[in-house]
Amino acid sequence: MKTKEIYLAGGCFWGTEHFFKQIEGVVETEVGFANGYTENPTYKEVYTDETGYAETVRVGYNPEVVSLEFLLRMFFKAIDPVSLNKQGHDEGTRYRTGIYYTDAEDLPVINKVYAEEQQHYDQPLAVEKQPLERFYTAEEYHQDYLDKNPTGYCHLPLSLFEFAKTAKDEKKRYNEK
Repeated sequence: MKTKEIYLAGGCFWGTEHFFKQIEGVVETEVGFANGYTENPTYKEVYTDETGYAETVRVGYNPEVVSLEFLLRMFFKAIDPVSLNKQGHDEGTRYRTGIYYTDAEDLPVINKVYAEEQQHYDQPLAVEKQPLERFYTAEEYHQDYLDKNPTGYCHLPLSLFEFAKTAKDEKKRYNEK
């Protein structure tokens, strides 16, 4: 099985990771820090908002099961795309939203979904759209946090996780395009 990856910053990475783990075709996730400017940042350092990093989830997926377009549409359902440096009650540059790619061939799909999402808002989207410059894996206790701590903090509503599990009909529609 050939997998692809996309890096998505959607606020607190605990909920963002858990959301994407529910989607059929996502084969692995990893939380970490993307596109900052220090070497090997710790969570404590990123939390200060002085490292330039965004809490980000590396989403590994099987493109034969789920398309990048579908994953990006699901991402936009899980964020407030016009909120700058804030998702839910979480505020700071580390909680900014972003789509970070490693394959330039993904850019046309990213641009298409981004432009279509922009049509739903009067103000510009606050979602970064950039190549991944660097990514550092977060400490182990952050990985699969909501699996380990089912009652742990999450800015996303529980109904969104259920939606991600059952979004197969919508996925089929986008994969056929």
